[in-house]
Amino acid sequence: MGKIIIAGLGPGDPGQVPAAVLAALAEVDRIYLRTTQHPAVAALAGRGFKWETFDRFYEEAGDFEELYQRITVTLLQEAREEVVAYLVPGHPLVAEKSVALLLEAAPAAGLDLRVIPAMSCLDALYTALHLDPTRGITVHDALDFATPGLDPGRGLILTQVYNQRVAAATKLNLMELYPDEHPVTIVRAAGMPGEERVETVPLYTIDRLPWIDHLTSLYLPPYPAGRDRTLPGLVAIMARLRSQEGCPWDREQTHQSLKRYLVEETYEVLEAIDSGDMHKLAEELGDLLLQVVFHARLAEEEGDFTLADCLEAICTKMRRRHPHVFGTTTLSTAGEVLARWDQIKAAEKRASGEQEPSVLSVPRGMPALLQALKVQEQAARVGFDWPDMAGVWDKVQEELAELQRAVAEEQKREQEAEAGDLLFAVVNLARRLGIEPEAALQATVAKFIRRFHYIEQRARQQGLKIEALSLTAMDALWEEAKKIPGI
Repeated sequence: MGKIIIAGLGPGDPGQVPAAVLAALAEVDRIYLRTTQHPAVAALAGRGFKWETFDRFYEEAGDFEELYQRITVTLLQEAREEVVAYLVPGHPLVAEKSVALLLEAAPAAGLDLRVIPAMSCLDALYTALHLDPTRGITVHDALDFATPGLDPGRGLILTQVYNQRVAAATKLNLMELYPDEHPVTIVRAAGMPGEERVETVPLYTIDRLPWIDHLTSLYLPPYPAGRDRTLPGLVAIMARLRSQEGCPWDREQTHQSLKRYLVEETYEVLEAIDSGDMHKLAEELGDLLLQVVFHARLAEEEGDFTLADCLEAICTKMRRRHPHVFGTTTLSTAGEVLARWDQIKAAEKRASGEQEPSVLSVPRGMPALLQALKVQEQAARVGFDWPDMAGVWDKVQEELAELQRAVAEEQKREQEAEAGDLLFAVVNLARRLGIEPEAALQATVAKFIRRFHYIEQRARQQGLKIEALSLTAMDALWEEAKKIPGI
C-alpha cells in the first residue's frame, strides 16, 4: 500500500528543520516540495536529497484553489505504489490548504498517512512580536480571509500575505472594521537570523511595501472600538448595562416588562421598510436586535439559556427545514418548499410530544389581519381553499349580505360576528389576489391620514378649527386632496 509522509520545514531557518523530518526523508522513494521558494530548502540540499517541486503549478494554475487541487491529485497518484514525502513550509497543519485536502482524500484512496510536525510560522511570529497567544489572538490565512464574524477587540494575525495583490485585497477587507490609520505590523522572514524584518505602518499603506513576499505576515493589535460593529460588542454592552455598575433601568427589566418594546421595535422596522429608507432600516434592525440580546441576557442570568443557545437553535432549525439546500432532497418551487416546511414542522411537534399537531399554527399575539392571512395560507396548503376566484367573490358578497341583514334586524351580537366574517372573507380575497392585507390596510390608513391632514391644514388657512367645518365643506376639501399627487 502506498504511503504519504507530510512534513514541515519550519519557518525558514535551515537549522530549525526537525531531525525527525530529515531522518524520514532517507526512507522514502520520492520527495515533493510544495515550493522551493523557502530558505529551509537549503537544509535538504546540504544533505544531498533530490526532490521534485510544484513551483510550476503556481504559474500554470488559474487560482490557489486550482493549485492545491492539482498538488493533491498528483500526490495521490504518485503515492499509489511508493512512499512519497510531501514537504511544506512551517508546520504542515498550519495554514496549509493542500495538506488539509490530502488528509481528507487519502483514506478514500487507500493511502497511509504520517504527519511530522515542525515549528510553525506562528511560533516565529509570536517571538518576533513578543506576543503571548494565550491572551487572545485570532489567526487567519490571508488567502481566504473575510471580516464577517471577526472580533476586532482581539489581536489579529494574517499569514500568507504572498504579494502586494494579496495585501491590497486584505487591506480592503480590514478597512471594513478598522480605521485607515490603524497600525499594522508587517513581519517578513520571521525567525530567520539576518533576514527577519519587522515594520509597523498605517493600514491603508500595507500594499505599498515593495518587500512583501511569500514569507510575509501581518499583525493588527486589538481595536476595541471596532467591536461596535460586531454581535460580541453588543453582548458586552448589554452585560455592562445589566451589571451593578450599569443602568438602574436596564437592571429592573424582565421578560414581561420588555414585551411592549419588542412589539414597538418590530413595528418601527416595518415602518422603515415601508419608507424605503435603508439608513433608517439599519438603525431599526439594530434596535430590534438589542431586544433579542436583552432577552438572552436575562435568560443567561437566570441560568435558562444563552444567546449561543438561540443561535444554535435557529441554525439547526434552518438546516433541518431546508433539506433541499443542506441535504439531498430536491424541491423545485416555492410551493414545494412551503409544503415540505409544514411537514417538517409537524414532525418536530410530534417529536416534542404533540401527538396530532394541527396544520394551523398562529401566535396568539399576532394582529388579527395577519392571523387571518396565515391560517388561510396554512389551510390552503392542504387543499382547503376555493377552487377559483368565483367562490371567493361569492363568499364576500354572502358575508356582506349577512352583515346587512344583522344590521337591519338590530342584532348587535350578530353584527360583530358578521363583521368579523366579512373581514375574514376580504382577507381571503386579498390573498387570492396576491395582496398583503396588513400592508394594504396600512397604506389606506396612511392615505386617509394624509388627506385628513390636508383638510386640517386648509381649515387653519381659513382661520377655522376643523370642528367648525361642515361635513359638506370637509368632503369638498377631501376631494381636493384626492387630486393632489402623493396625497
